[in-house]
Amino acid sequence: MEQSKSTHSRRSFLRSSLLAGGGLMISFTWLPEAGFADTPKGIDLPDQWNELTGYIKISPDNIIKIFNPNPEFGQNVMTSLPMMVAEELEADWQKIVVEMGPHDSVKLGAQFTGGSNSVRMYWRPLREAGASARHMLMEAAAQTWSVPLEEVTTKAGMLYHEKSGKSGTYGSFASKASAIPIPKGVKLKEVKDFKVVRSSKKNVEGLKIVSGKPLFGLDYKQEGMLIAMIHHPPAFGMKLKSFDASQTLTMPGIKDVFTLKLYEDGFEQGGFDTRTFNDLLVVVGNTTWEVMNARKKLIVQWEPAGDTKDTMGGRGTKREVVVPGELESTSRQLEKMQEYAKKPAQQLRKDGDPETAFKNAAQVIERTYNAPFLAHNCMEPMNFFAHVTEEKALLVGPLQAPGWTEPTLSKILKLPPDKIEIQMTRMGGGFGRRAYGHYLSEAALISKKVKAPIKLIYTREDDMTYGIYRPMYTATYRAALDANKNLIAFHVKGGGIPEHAIHANRFPAGAVDNYLAEGWQIASNITIGAFRAPRSNFNAAAEQSFLDELAEVMGKDPIDFRLELLKRAKENPVGRNNEYNPDRYAGVLKLVKEKSGWGNPENKKYHRGVAAYFCHSSYAAHVVDIVIKNGRPFVERVFSAMDCGIVINPDAAANMVEGAVIDGIGNAFYGRLSHKEGAAEQNNFHRYRMIRHSEAPDKIEVHFVQNDIDPTGLGEPPFPPVFGAVANALYKTTNKRYYNQPFLDQSLQTDNAPGNKRTF
Repeated sequence: MEQSKSTHSRRSFLRSSLLAGGGLMISFTWLPEAGFADTPKGIDLPDQWNELTGYIKISPDNIIKIFNPNPEFGQNVMTSLPMMVAEELEADWQKIVVEMGPHDSVKLGAQFTGGSNSVRMYWRPLREAGASARHMLMEAAAQTWSVPLEEVTTKAGMLYHEKSGKSGTYGSFASKASAIPIPKGVKLKEVKDFKVVRSSKKNVEGLKIVSGKPLFGLDYKQEGMLIAMIHHPPAFGMKLKSFDASQTLTMPGIKDVFTLKLYEDGFEQGGFDTRTFNDLLVVVGNTTWEVMNARKKLIVQWEPAGDTKDTMGGRGTKREVVVPGELESTSRQLEKMQEYAKKPAQQLRKDGDPETAFKNAAQVIERTYNAPFLAHNCMEPMNFFAHVTEEKALLVGPLQAPGWTEPTLSKILKLPPDKIEIQMTRMGGGFGRRAYGHYLSEAALISKKVKAPIKLIYTREDDMTYGIYRPMYTATYRAALDANKNLIAFHVKGGGIPEHAIHANRFPAGAVDNYLAEGWQIASNITIGAFRAPRSNFNAAAEQSFLDELAEVMGKDPIDFRLELLKRAKENPVGRNNEYNPDRYAGVLKLVKEKSGWGNPENKKYHRGVAAYFCHSSYAAHVVDIVIKNGRPFVERVFSAMDCGIVINPDAAANMVEGAVIDGIGNAFYGRLSHKEGAAEQNNFHRYRMIRHSEAPDKIEVHFVQNDIDPTGLGEPPFPPVFGAVANALYKTTNKRYYNQPFLDQSLQTDNAPGNKRTF
């Protein structure tokens, strides 16, 4: 087994220095060597382009433009997806320009960024596009030179006929090639022949990012554009009763104040439709500052919303969902979860006879784990530009799922899809938050109402207090041991508001003779949605913490214990539908064990924790090293092992893992959103604690298992096991187990479950 190791780190990107005069200097350490591919050096972009496939255009000057189909929010698809095209096209990467493609699902595919599926979804289509274009260029050259197609070769953007000595650039044949029908069934390269894929390429937008070029939705402007903001109710479970805008309308720059309904009664919501509040109170004016100030002058009366009913479709059959109108508080939510945890739940999977095994057990270990709501906290708050007329609609902004949003726009605007143009900008963070296009729909309705181009802007407070959150979860794990401390039964029962996190067919399912998984949920009016590795981000934390504690009770090394279970799952699997591959799961554990020096006496100064997890078709394992620094736990080092199949862009892949590790540490230590009488108690970063630069690990070492398996995702898989590894390392630090997130903020902690003791 071969491994590769990251050579750059996110921490090395930005360096700060304290100047003698007391100032702060920020420098970019690798910028001079970046060699970005966004604009070929010394070449002006041509006006004329020949389109070969939906993804590729070539100019007579031999500049190749590759369109990235999927929205970019930092996962580096703007670079990695075009690399797949360039690989099969046999193009010179230095002559490539990358552009974000328009929304055109017919031409460019699903165009959905989420679920760590961009690379997985486009791995074959993009390679086929590149191979097809190469074939068309070869055919054009063969026709021009009157030589057999088989005798034409390509290399780095050039075409050759060795026997005649003829050669030419792709650009010189692009016009003729564009008229040749796109071939079917083209042969793709063997993995061993890759030259672009598997080599590190710099982010094609890196220079624009660090030099402040307009890239994001908030940067977008248009002549005559107005600014719009929504005045939301003060709490979930409230709705607008009446308002007085007389003062607001006298404020400088204010154009209008009005109400709108996002979805009409009976509207059938699609897969990613959601709403925080259906009745919108909108302020429109000339500038952001004017609208923000004017919004404060609104005199508004609110009233309890009561139970409401939503019509849901898009994911299965059409159904009515009753949204409770209660003003929810975190303390009451915790009490409810404890009550529900004692009730019978839905059986999700059962192997063997777990009831009898637990009854006859010599020892039963039981632990309960809890986690709060989490806010996405994208650095760029929600925004979208909209210009809607009676004939057409133009929408520009950050969005993860344009194809899922367009049908909704078509219905609420009463325009056919071909009259709706969505342009996607780079997203300043996503993590699942921008899969839900309600803010886009709101912008479109506001523009239609005021008959002008507008940009809807959420403030940080708007998005944190009226957002789409990671659900609140709990899970109780039980393990039955025989007299020789062998694991004979395993039981997990999980619940949440408003969904549970249990993945019933994942490890250790398949490795235990008697296994039971159950789930339950509590309805809520607090809007939730996908949050980086949905469900897995809690499931992994609880499961991996419990396995660690179980290994200790059994007197086994935590890595060896997991490997024993995986060996059983491979050699004699229990039940069906086990989602994971035991060999690949064991592979990352063995790799991180080796690279971290697990068990090496030289690492005694560290309190070490390990965790591993499989989700979104990839495998991740981390070893976290904690020391006490300034009286607080500090993650000084992290060793990560990943199996995501073929690694497209090694440096970018390592960046993804490093980001997930830092994000995971921050959320494990500090992340939480609580409610009181329906209102979020954290409304900005002074109350919602995020990890700080000084709290990022000094070292994150990333290793990839090298194989020829088709590539899978990295945006989510490294994230979930961080929580478990941190919890297990904290235990070594304090000799006390951590059952409730966030680990370093105990205000949400309860002592209801065995072992749930406060430590910090």
